[in-house]
Amino acid sequence: MPAWSLRPALHRFRHSLKSRLLALFALLALAMVLLLLGTLQRALQGGWQGYAQPMVADYADRLAAEIGTPPDVARAQALVARLPITVRIDGPVVRFDSHPGYDRDDDWHREADAHDRGSSRWGLTRILSDGHVLRFGLVAPPRDTRPRYLGWIAVGVLLVVLGLAYAAVRRLLRPLDAIGAGVAAYTAGDFGRPIAQFAPRGRLRDDELGALATRIDGMAGSLAGMLEAKRTLLLAISHELRSPLTRARVNAELLDETPERTALLHDLAEMRDLVATLLESERLQQGHAALQAAPLDLAALLQALAADEGVALDVAVQPAVAAVDETRVRLMLRNLLNNARRHAAGAPQPPTLFLRTEPDGRWALGLRDHGPGVADDQLSRLGEPFHRPDAARTRSAGGVGLGLHLCRQVAQAHGGELRIRNARPGLEVAMVWSTLGAGT
Repeated sequence: MPAWSLRPALHRFRHSLKSRLLALFALLALAMVLLLLGTLQRALQGGWQGYAQPMVADYADRLAAEIGTPPDVARAQALVARLPITVRIDGPVVRFDSHPGYDRDDDWHREADAHDRGSSRWGLTRILSDGHVLRFGLVAPPRDTRPRYLGWIAVGVLLVVLGLAYAAVRRLLRPLDAIGAGVAAYTAGDFGRPIAQFAPRGRLRDDELGALATRIDGMAGSLAGMLEAKRTLLLAISHELRSPLTRARVNAELLDETPERTALLHDLAEMRDLVATLLESERLQQGHAALQAAPLDLAALLQALAADEGVALDVAVQPAVAAVDETRVRLMLRNLLNNARRHAAGAPQPPTLFLRTEPDGRWALGLRDHGPGVADDQLSRLGEPFHRPDAARTRSAGGVGLGLHLCRQVAQAHGGELRIRNARPGLEVAMVWSTLGAGT
């Protein structure tokens, strides 16, 4: 198997706690088996062999006496016919082998290679007074009587044990799935459901993982409380600021026409827009619940905006009807157009509003300008509140860094994401979302 095809499997193995625990259990079982076999072998060689060797040597003496001196081949053949033994006679007169190596299969060859060593170790070699050497050994059992499938049975038992071990580990670590789903919901801002609701039968076991889930729920509850307090405070401040800002603007418009009056009205308008954006951002924190979705012809919407703003249009979806919140989508596109007008002024081509289908079936609605773009290391931070890259989004260019943040919240409220990438030249920003269930 190529090395490149092993990388995903190795990555999944390193990422899966269950797989690593199962592999650890298998290694421990193998080590215990090897240790047990080695210990038994040593025990048999050191203990049982020493205990049985005198009896085996006495039996060999009786066999040698029955063959006689000089060795009688007929008696040796009678012994071989009666007992499961091998007899080999080497000497100046008689040479006899009851199981010649030329007639033996592979197992016999291996036994023949160890014949002399085994005979000497167990005391099965006898030297007669006339110089003949007798060597006795055991005959291997016939193949028909050997357990042919013992190895496969052992493998099958091992696989069953591993399967049972995997099931046990899977059951022990099952709360991790519920914990992961609960944490993902908390990350998305859904604090309404405890982790236990993601578990089978809606409850967690009373063990360490269950206690961990309870502590995570407690932490999430604290975070939800702090976020709600921050949201309430921000909404209160924003609402309280709107009235004095309105009075200040009315008083400023009563002043004589001077550069100072114009600058003051500009600053008041920027503060008004900031308060309005903050209020809308907090409303969108509720996600899809904040939307008033209805089927909308996105192609017609883009055509009207392109005509009003004097930008190019690229609609590659027909029909282009989807269930969206028209007000929020218009707000997102207006913010993208304002960004393009502010930061891509003087570009050789006008910005392009587009609607197309992505390879994964989702729709992409957004704008591409032909300006300088942004540094690649800043792309991941675009959309953060009040963040403006120094190289492309300076305070002198206007804006407070909330436009893309609001666009991201609109995309997330529709169940999608705001994708920002350099188009070289320019910057492309799009809401990418699934239209399944939308009217078409």
